[in-house]
Amino acid sequence: MQAVYQLVINAPIIFIVIFACLAAFFVYTIVRFLEKQWKSRKEMPAERIEHALERHENNPVLAPLPHKDWEAVGTFNPAAVKDDEGSVHLLYRAIGKDGLSRVGHAKSKDGLKFDHRSSYPVYISKLSRKTNSDPTDRPKTYNPVIYTSGGGWGGCEDPRAVVIDGRLYMSYTAFEGWDSVCIGITSISMEDLKHSRWNWMEPMFASAPGEVNKNWVLFPEKINGKFAVLHSISPEIQVDFIDEINSKNTKYIKSVPPSGGRPDHWDNWVRGAGPPPVKTSLGWLLLYHAMDKKDPNKYKLGCMILDLKDPTKVLYRSNGPVLEPNMPYENDWKPGVVYASGALIIGKDLVVYYGGGDKYVCVAQTPLKQLLDWMVEHGKVGPGAEQEVEQEAEPKEE
Repeated sequence: MQAVYQLVINAPIIFIVIFACLAAFFVYTIVRFLEKQWKSRKEMPAERIEHALERHENNPVLAPLPHKDWEAVGTFNPAAVKDDEGSVHLLYRAIGKDGLSRVGHAKSKDGLKFDHRSSYPVYISKLSRKTNSDPTDRPKTYNPVIYTSGGGWGGCEDPRAVVIDGRLYMSYTAFEGWDSVCIGITSISMEDLKHSRWNWMEPMFASAPGEVNKNWVLFPEKINGKFAVLHSISPEIQVDFIDEINSKNTKYIKSVPPSGGRPDHWDNWVRGAGPPPVKTSLGWLLLYHAMDKKDPNKYKLGCMILDLKDPTKVLYRSNGPVLEPNMPYENDWKPGVVYASGALIIGKDLVVYYGGGDKYVCVAQTPLKQLLDWMVEHGKVGPGAEQEVEQEAEPKEE
């Protein structure tokens, strides 16, 4: 201290210069820190205002039945439609002890409690896994660790359904290993569905052999007189149109597998469409699945609004997920999965039917108007999205 004192007394100018340099360095460091903080704040996405679907208190509404070989492993990812009497029909994916996926049927008067359930599969994929003489090519017995498409190794997966002109059209994934993943479309009359007469049309395969395609959905009404197939949602919305759906139609749709997402958002890794679009006063409401690279291994559910006349245009998009896999039954068999494949308007509510953990059928819902209001306020992304949700109009039931 004595030496410092002598330095101050004998060389005040040197001391003042050193002090000034230290002070300037300190001020410069603080300013740079504040600049970085301000810049990062400006680059952050808008504050996420959440809107969550409310889960049904009695979830799961369907579970595997160990005494039925064909649905002993999993019952999940259901398609959903309503008939003209208001009953809700689920066509759900069922995995048996043999690892094959088939379609089961359940029926409910209120869309929440399913009293009727088929005692046998109501649809079985027409394709079967080809055998191979090379024993090293693939296992010949079911192994859910190796065949991870929902725990199965083949069959009819993840159905979606719409009703057009008195017929139910069901799209599904015909999975036979990752070397053969086709999109099949079949149909049945609503009268046959109501009376459990399973007279399905021979399937039309909409995608070409040797390609991997999943998560294709039909719009619930024709657009310009044609069936509309939504087959990709990222990096852009892709919709193709079909004149007729029948087994004689061999024209394949060329699609691009989903890739990318929105940087710095919850859906920076988009996986694909969920249920078929639902028509609303704002446009087509499309639920979709996505993941966040900062929160990996979790399938989450979001929503967007597509233009009614041109469904390749996105008008609104949720700034956060509306459903995340947080419940035990969403993490039982395959952790971190909520997979929605059916959605209906029942009364004033949007009711979503989804698979939990690739094992159970579950239900979640929200008042439709609240969801649309939230989308308008926090989800505008493109031109043509200026309209407000109608205040007086009742939601259109499907």
